[in-house]
Amino acid sequence: MSDAAAPFAFVEAGIDAACRAALDRADRLRDDPDALKALWPQGRVILLDDSGHAYADEEGHLRAPSGHEISEGPGGVGAAVFLGLDGQGTGWFALEGSLTAFVAPRRVDLRSAAALWPAFDASVFAQARALQHWRSRHRHCGVCGGEVALSRAGWQGRCTQCGVEHYPRTDPAVIVAVSDGSRLLLGRQATWPARRYSVIAGFVEPGESLEQTVAREVLEETGVRVRRCRYLASQPWPFPGALMLGFSAEAEPDEPQTGDELEHARWFTADDVRAASARGEWGSNADDGEGPVLSPSISISRWLIDQWLAAQG
Repeated sequence: MSDAAAPFAFVEAGIDAACRAALDRADRLRDDPDALKALWPQGRVILLDDSGHAYADEEGHLRAPSGHEISEGPGGVGAAVFLGLDGQGTGWFALEGSLTAFVAPRRVDLRSAAALWPAFDASVFAQARALQHWRSRHRHCGVCGGEVALSRAGWQGRCTQCGVEHYPRTDPAVIVAVSDGSRLLLGRQATWPARRYSVIAGFVEPGESLEQTVAREVLEETGVRVRRCRYLASQPWPFPGALMLGFSAEAEPDEPQTGDELEHARWFTADDVRAASARGEWGSNADDGEGPVLSPSISISRWLIDQWLAAQG
């Protein structure tokens, strides 16, 4: 995948690649306010509005000023979330709210950034947005209802009433390319853009292994029985806070039967998938303007489809 098509640290090849992240998250510095204060003036700051959009320049590229540039604005380093250090040792931070002291020509949502920005910028934006979403929905303790105060540079919440600690949440989900040996199983939800199809996905339930989730979700959503599966790769999916765990699976050639979750599901041959791929992400490349189209290129679902198709020769 190209740099711009792998926005959320999507991992597909090699131990070294799998262990690299956009930022060194530098957990050791989260409890060191003096170190963070020293990083702030030359650090880069992602600014998020109340809707979770990032400030951008006139061309729509990330506008991340230095801490020094916005030092006169609200909050400063004490109100910022520390995201980590880049390869040059520069600190990256996030600030949210109506920052009237700093003007940016445009605001960009995360999905648009994922499709258009370089992988580094989109990954850091995704990290900042996921933390913003967590904080906005965990202002009060789920145990006693007390107010939650943030600490550790925005990475921990502590109830001011009962003292319970709260941490950012990530929800694991499986996403699986299911094949009967010669065909690929794809489905669509009623809320998706017209004609779009994708591989099967679902959240892991308590007490369930990933492999059990694969078999259960495929059976529940399509009625197809999985024989075996294999883990391939993962992708953070901060819409708002999932981790997609990609699998391939071998299944019985059962006739798909859908219920509440999917509007339709069916088996696709390799020629079907090639034709769908040729239509482009919105079906705009097809002469006939008909037929299914596939998942967007920013997603692991599309990568799983492409991997299956490449294996068909």
